[in-house]
Amino acid sequence: MAMTFLQRKPDSGLGNIRSSPSAPSRNIDWVLLLGQSALSVIGLAVIYSASYSKFSDPFLFVTRQEVFLIGAVVAMVVVMSFDYDWWKDRSRFLYGVTIMLLVLVILVGAVSGGASLNFDVGPLRLQPAEFAKFTVLLTVAAYLGDDRSDVLPYHRFIIGLLLVGAPASLIIIQPDLGSASVLITMAMGIMLVAGAKTRYMFLITAVSIGTVGAAVATGLVNDYQLLRFTAFFDQDSNDPKLRDVIYQGRNAIRALATGGIDGKGWLQGPITNAKNDIPVQWADFPFSAIGEQFGLIGCAVVIGLYVLVLVRIWRIAHLSRDLLGTYLCVGVFSMLLWQVFQNVAMTVGLMPITGLPLPFISYGGSGLVTFFALMGLVQNVHMRRYR
Repeated sequence: MAMTFLQRKPDSGLGNIRSSPSAPSRNIDWVLLLGQSALSVIGLAVIYSASYSKFSDPFLFVTRQEVFLIGAVVAMVVVMSFDYDWWKDRSRFLYGVTIMLLVLVILVGAVSGGASLNFDVGPLRLQPAEFAKFTVLLTVAAYLGDDRSDVLPYHRFIIGLLLVGAPASLIIIQPDLGSASVLITMAMGIMLVAGAKTRYMFLITAVSIGTVGAAVATGLVNDYQLLRFTAFFDQDSNDPKLRDVIYQGRNAIRALATGGIDGKGWLQGPITNAKNDIPVQWADFPFSAIGEQFGLIGCAVVIGLYVLVLVRIWRIAHLSRDLLGTYLCVGVFSMLLWQVFQNVAMTVGLMPITGLPLPFISYGGSGLVTFFALMGLVQNVHMRRYR
């Protein structure tokens, strides 16, 4: 009996599965998954607290976010299920579909605030600029991953720049300067790791500034977008045109500042839980709601979770079996870092208001699904780090 027990092969139970230690299903980064899950749960609490008092149905936005979250988990699982080489082989097709959708949204997309950013499909608003973060990352990483030199050749740099420049230009035309900046940051991160020379980075910066300048000069950037930048540089202005933008920014800072060390308590924030002190706070300024209700401690916990997620992504980039996996992780790392910085910085008044959501926390289906899909790519690299 003893010999039979010792010789018995492991069964397929939860703690001891038959697959080898290198099997993808046994190599999920659970710490990374826990970090993003914690941020998503915090997001649900923040969305409810910032929106419940402003509508007849207090659960309107949090219920929608829960549905978006289910869809995001499905998207992540789908991305994780196929080897990232499989996604690489389909990157050109996905890139072409993205370009087509970005053109269509400019021509026939729903117009809101003078910008054509999304398609209205029943109760859903699909934003192609968000999905472009996934497909453009995949395309750029796939292209640069084929090169094995220590220094990024100039011709490959130019082609990589064009791959990012086409969708970024279409996004600027919408206009959506915030999402375009995320794509550019992603490209700079990947190219820097790929061995791009310093002057190449200056070239990307110059081209980006020139493109935005041309868009402003030709009137492609609407007045509302320009007012946000004007309000940032003249926050004490009494100009009636700037009043709403300045009012929103000032109240976000007030909410954050009045939270103190431990905050006023969930659903106890006089500014967050007021009728309309910070319009669309659950999407644009969720960090101010965290600061007012949970104070410096709550803000530190959220920032700490982002740091945890970023560290795990960077670790996986180092563990990758090939350059493609490394570039995918570096791209996700760059986009996440920039978006978190931009949203928090605009909340405290250090950056212009761009409307970039706070990843995993801000309300919005397209953004949530996209970042879960991006995390699926990172998990994909980790799960298949063994050849």
